[in-house]
Amino acid sequence: MKRILMIATGGTIASKETEKGLAPAMSSRELLDCVPEIAKLCRVDTVQPFNLDSTNVHARHWLAVARLVEENYDKYDGFVVTHGTDTMAYTAAALSYLVQNNAKPIVLTGSQKSAYLRDTDARENLANAFAYCADDGASGVHVVFDGAVILGTRAKKTRTRSYNAFSSIDFPDVAVVRDGKPFYYLPEQKPSGAPQFFRALDDNVFVLKMIPGIRPDIFDYLETHCDGLVVESFGSGGLPDYENDEFFARLKAYSEKGRPVVITTQVEREGSALDKYEVGRKLCRCEGVLEARCMTLEATVAKLMWALARTRELPRVKELFLTPVRNDIY
Repeated sequence: MKRILMIATGGTIASKETEKGLAPAMSSRELLDCVPEIAKLCRVDTVQPFNLDSTNVHARHWLAVARLVEENYDKYDGFVVTHGTDTMAYTAAALSYLVQNNAKPIVLTGSQKSAYLRDTDARENLANAFAYCADDGASGVHVVFDGAVILGTRAKKTRTRSYNAFSSIDFPDVAVVRDGKPFYYLPEQKPSGAPQFFRALDDNVFVLKMIPGIRPDIFDYLETHCDGLVVESFGSGGLPDYENDEFFARLKAYSEKGRPVVITTQVEREGSALDKYEVGRKLCRCEGVLEARCMTLEATVAKLMWALARTRELPRVKELFLTPVRNDIY
């Protein structure tokens, strides 16, 4: 039987009702005991680096999970990470960059209702995550939720209450788990050679969501506090000129100081196309401006943090960001 390490981090799946509302309270072992049939699939050890609502999970916690994978990589055949749904897509994207060329699966799952409840999706999601993780065809980072197997760089939470909470954005689901067995839509070739681990992220990145009439003096703050900027622009991508074009001038000045600006879109699917309209085409001429194209926001943020932790040289940041990792950009 395969050996799987379960890394429990909290979330709704491990929550119980308290005076202040739902909060993570179940231990990793309690959670595993909710699905006794997993013992027939594989041998499982558990570890719990933290027990948090995923709203409180950020780069420091992503690094902690990646470190556990690295420290235990040779001891186990795969890893299941139980996680809250709110920021699971960010964690999945971050792990995709922190652990690369990995032939062993790292599977994230959670639930919309606590495993402590009688009527819950938690038990099925947990069972499906282990079924996929223990399968010979599994490798790399994926989210397993409501039967769908989604690339870690493509996952996004698109529903707040429904059991099918996660979608694969602009990329097909890799597989579906039915009756405890994965059926592959896109069989993935396992990488050869040793895995590559990265141990740093620059979380001094800001996401600026454009709204009609936004004032350019936001750059007074950004210029002194942020190493990199992600701009969620309108439609296919572009900046308003509002007669004096001051917003573009401030953004250009920010990028000319050697800090990358990544332009993405607020539209969930089909990505940006900066060269389509006048309001976007001028950005293509700015050396420090990168385009996320079809990347999810979660992958865009995590990849920029990863690239900035490796170098501050703008050409190299650009090269790292635009080089595809796990089908994150095309």
